[in-house]
Amino acid sequence: MSAPVPAVRPGTDAGTVPEEVLRARAYLLRCVEPPNRHLVALVDRYGPVEAADRLRRGAVPDELLRAAAARRGTDRSGADLEAAAAAGARLLVPEDPGWPSWPFRSFAEAPRADLAPPIALWARGPGEIATLADRSVTVVGSRAATPYGLNVAADFSATLARRGVAVLSGAAFGIDAAAHRGTLAVDGATVAVLACGPDRVYPAAHTGLLERIAATGLVLTEYPPGTIPGRLRFLVRNRLLAALGVGTLVVEAGARSGTKRTAADATALGRPLMAVPGPVTSGMSVGCHELVRSHQAGLVGRPEDVLEVVGRLGVDLALPPQGESRPTDGLYPRVLAVHDALPARAAWPPGRIGEAAGVGPDELRAALTELEDRGLAEYHQGLWQRPARRAGP
Repeated sequence: MSAPVPAVRPGTDAGTVPEEVLRARAYLLRCVEPPNRHLVALVDRYGPVEAADRLRRGAVPDELLRAAAARRGTDRSGADLEAAAAAGARLLVPEDPGWPSWPFRSFAEAPRADLAPPIALWARGPGEIATLADRSVTVVGSRAATPYGLNVAADFSATLARRGVAVLSGAAFGIDAAAHRGTLAVDGATVAVLACGPDRVYPAAHTGLLERIAATGLVLTEYPPGTIPGRLRFLVRNRLLAALGVGTLVVEAGARSGTKRTAADATALGRPLMAVPGPVTSGMSVGCHELVRSHQAGLVGRPEDVLEVVGRLGVDLALPPQGESRPTDGLYPRVLAVHDALPARAAWPPGRIGEAAGVGPDELRAALTELEDRGLAEYHQGLWQRPARRAGP
């Protein structure tokens, strides 16, 4: 018999979700490795409580029965809920008002069988994923990132976080960690999606980083307590990163980078995909350049370009890059032609200036007057020239 479950778990209101629903979904999460469309279909048809009962009795399709053969006979739902609570985690379920519904709708139309929504999510931290996902970007890239990539990931993430965009990543070495740290540096909201249980830390070197994320943001996983990370689980985890972000940004990726799996998931789920260019001499730029060259990803060179994609429609528009202003900015073409004709080291009569500029007498007089008013022309005893450059203080 499973142990009793605490009446109130961190981050949940007592009575918000029936206990039997939480237990049923916790049981299903452990029984079948995600993603599994057969399990999702079963829950959609019968609800989580009856779906769990049918799985225990073996009254499910053969494909699902095979997937659950090793675990369906043992119900550890109570122990999992207790272990999660001890680690400061809670179980988010679709019956919860805080469940992020819209990010997972796209799974229904995904062309790949390996793309299915989660049955539930273990969550640690005060953040509300439904709110955070509403205006968010997933930042991914190489673990073996270059200093250039780390700087770009941190800078982009910090700038976007200042504008109220939540930054999602996988807490791995390299680009992931830089994205989280850049966001935390400006007190922004960041979410880490893991490929292990909510009571585990991976990589172990990021214990402090994950604690900081959990203190202000959110740490998510669909794997039950005690689950260790594995290569396949990282690939499976990536679909959640792709789904929860409004768009996905690839900062650095090698030719055979696992980051390209997240990029493929984002495309399959209909999410905008973006890539940052890098030095053509760097092997860590090959993946990004290939995504852009093959028209899978849009090229972004500034955080503002990303904000235009993931921000609010009609509000977060990226303005053209602003270079250094010039004194001649805003001059009409004819006036600019007169300015270009003014000598810098001598003074000319108006007729010679008009001839050099190809401007008639009336337009020439008006142009010279405007240039003089702007401090761009000087008049000396019937002759005109550009103002002499003055040395600074």
